[in-house]
This record gives sequence, structure tokens and C-alpha cells, in this order.
Amino acid sequence: MSEANLLVEKSGNIATVTLNRPDVMNALSPELLSELCVAFQSLQTDADIRAVILTGNGRAFCAGLDLKAMAAHPDGSLSFDIHGKNNIARAMGDFDRPIIVAVNGVAATGGFELALMGDILIASEYARFADTHCRVGLAPGWGLSQKLSRLIGPSRAKEAHFTGNFISAEDAAEWGMVSRVVAADSLLEEAHKIAVDIASCVPDTVRIYKSLVDRGLAATLGQGLDMEEREMGPANQNVDGATIAQRRAAVQERGKSQL
Repeated sequence: MSEANLLVEKSGNIATVTLNRPDVMNALSPELLSELCVAFQSLQTDADIRAVILTGNGRAFCAGLDLKAMAAHPDGSLSFDIHGKNNIARAMGDFDRPIIVAVNGVAATGGFELALMGDILIASEYARFADTHCRVGLAPGWGLSQKLSRLIGPSRAKEAHFTGNFISAEDAAEWGMVSRVVAADSLLEEAHKIAVDIASCVPDTVRIYKSLVDRGLAATLGQGLDMEEREMGPANQNVDGATIAQRRAAVQERGKSQL
């Protein structure tokens, strides 16, 4: 019996999604891509899930599109559809709760794009990022040409795009592309801690916050501030003072425990 391409495990309010093609560095075959889309669409309908961890099995996070599968396309072309039902950028973009990407190893090209679809990235010391689109002769289709320059600046991004050189985990952290670098053997533990902290917050507010940040990144500062002001009233109108006071007291106690 063959191994599943994708593993989905739920524990309380947290789901862990694991790319499971370690023998090919978790390269995205059409089947894996379709299953990944279905997984996030299914998780979107699960009201109990408050955060998702996305990671890879083995020594790589994801090597990008499966080039062998591309070469074997029935019509002889060197491509398969990454949009439509296989549009993982849309499936993850439509998921309205936080996605934590635990980058355990190489994230290359389409795998790099996949990592950047997450909300929070943490990396093991073995994580490396590379955009090899220019080396293999393919144009990006999941936002890498737009996202990376916004994260690390146009000069660094263009160097990465045009050379195909690797970005180390340490540089990724220094440049603000990942939140932190942790030991490989504690990567999932650290990702789970973040997910637990998220799950302990008010879920509706987390959803609103994610939406505001994501839409604001695609707008000017002025447009973003106007958007926040418009949504503040409806979002806050059903929260009473006593509830806020109770939650604030819990926050203060939590703060003391973290000193």
C-alpha cells in the first residue's frame, strides 16, 4: 500500500498538514497539489480549527513543482495547471485563520511560493530558500515576483530572483522573511506553541485581524487605515465592558507568567 501524499492531523483546535513525498523532496505533483487544495478547503469548513501548521516530511519542505510529472504531461507540454482546482494560492488565501509554516528544509521555487502563502514562517537551521524560476525557464505564478520584494526589499529580492542563489535560514530571519530560526528537533514543537497561543485568543478577532493585515498589504496606508476604521465599529459593537475586563485580567496573569 502506497504512502499518502499528504497527511492531515487534527489535535484540538489545531491542524497539522504535512507534505509527504520525502523521496522527491515533497515536490508538488498534480495529485499532491489537488489534495493540498482539498485539505485547506475542508479545513475552512471546520469551525473547530483555529490555526494550521504546514510542514514537510523529510529533509525538504518542498522542492516546487514535480518536473518529472510536468515532462509526462499527456499533451507533451512542460506544464500542468496550477490554477483552477489546483490553485493552492487561492485555497490558502481563502482560509481565514492563521497558517503557520514550519520550514524544515529546502523551500525552492514553487515550494518557496508555498511557504510565503503562510501567515507566520518559522525555520529550522536547515531551512534554505531559493527561487530557481530563471534557471529552469519558468515564470512564477503564485505571487513570488510580488511578495518577496515587499518582504525583503527589491534589491535583495531581485538578486534572489535573477541568480537562483539560496537564502540561508539566518539571512531569512535577519531580513524579516521568517519570524525566527529554531533547532530542527524542536521546529514542530515551536510551531505548535504558536498555534496554541493563537487558539487561546478570541477567534473572531483573529479572523478580522488576519483579514485587515492581508487586505492592508495590498492597499495604501491611507486605504488601510480607512478600512480599519470602517470595520472597527461592527466588530466591537457586541463586546461588553465586563467581558473585556475579564479577558484583560487573564492577559495580565499570562503576562506575569511570561516574565
